[in-house]
Amino acid sequence: MRGHTERLAAPLSPEDQTVQSMPDVSPTKWHRAHVTWFFETFVLADNEAGFAPYQDQYWFLFNSYYEAVGPRYNRAERGVISRPGAHDVGRYRGNVDERFRTLVDGLDQGSLDKLAGTIELGFHHEQQHQELLLMDIKHVLSLNPLQPVYAGAPAERSEPDGLGWVDVEGGLVEIGHRDAGFSFDNELPPHQVWLEPFRMADRLVTNGEWLAFMADGGYRRPELWLSDGWAQVKTHGWAAPFYWIELDGVWFEHTLHGTFPVDPGLPVSHVSHYEADAYAAWAGKRLPTEAEWEHAVRSDDAQAEVAGNLADTETYHPRAAGPSTGRLRQVYGDCWEWTSSAYLPYPGFHPAAGAIGEYNGKFMSNQMVLRGGCALTPPGHARASYRNFFPPGARWALSGVRLADGGVRA
Repeated sequence: MRGHTERLAAPLSPEDQTVQSMPDVSPTKWHRAHVTWFFETFVLADNEAGFAPYQDQYWFLFNSYYEAVGPRYNRAERGVISRPGAHDVGRYRGNVDERFRTLVDGLDQGSLDKLAGTIELGFHHEQQHQELLLMDIKHVLSLNPLQPVYAGAPAERSEPDGLGWVDVEGGLVEIGHRDAGFSFDNELPPHQVWLEPFRMADRLVTNGEWLAFMADGGYRRPELWLSDGWAQVKTHGWAAPFYWIELDGVWFEHTLHGTFPVDPGLPVSHVSHYEADAYAAWAGKRLPTEAEWEHAVRSDDAQAEVAGNLADTETYHPRAAGPSTGRLRQVYGDCWEWTSSAYLPYPGFHPAAGAIGEYNGKFMSNQMVLRGGCALTPPGHARASYRNFFPPGARWALSGVRLADGGVRA
């Protein structure tokens, strides 16, 4: 897990790893240091004999949002920290890794069992930052007029296939993590939800369909938009998805493997919840709730195995859905899928004690839930119950749109 983070950073120069292109983006070297700080803070500090931090100021620089641990550096100004440099961060990682191995090798089984949950959380935390590292460097490189390439290769140009629908029975269903294996605290506890019969689109909305929305004045028609969304359109001048630019009447899209004409058959990506909701209104449909999404996926036998265009494919961009199968397609991978559900605690949710309890619960306000996974998501990090979340106006994440409606066919 730790080695993979370094492999993701390897194509980037030290200068690449220092840039913070907007407040929501963190420098690559900060991601590398922060996940190291996590192990140093939550594993070594309370268990290593004679513990002392690798460097006193790192404790301050690389804390993200853990108030209980102490003060931290302003998130929006991480890019002005030229030192430690990317090489020094690598030395920090190596030091903590060596101390971590020494600690674990010397623990008795009882002590190791007590630490296992925190260690496992640290690994999954690092996977989250592997995905964020890729999302963030995509934005950094998008601002460079040289249009540098990170990795991956464009797919052959494709055309959208017909949109199909999958009918899903409603009723009293169980939502939340209930399988063997790891989950974050926000996926718990399992609970029952009543759902009316509904249906979900069998694939994600495509670029070609989004171009039709734009051509029909989608970004100029206030009747399609939530009030806050329309305010964002006017304030920021939204007229297309985040990484699209129009040159001589042709729309181009920036990707991690370069900038190319928009491919009509690929899923539209880097759209906000507000845009997703407006598109659904334009199409006469809606976004699924997170409970509908999870129940539909669990009801589809084809989704028993988590597989799709995830980060292990190394495409680093959404791909076309492929031939219709009569079942749900693109459930895992390609794009995180916006739902209509606000990010709120499940009934009976209780944050963990101590600083670890700040991991998810403190963000359960002013956020919307996304489900599935994207082309930058580590394959071991996708599951039916996973709850991703972003503010409704966020566009830099690799997010897309799947439609839903009631069980009545249009």
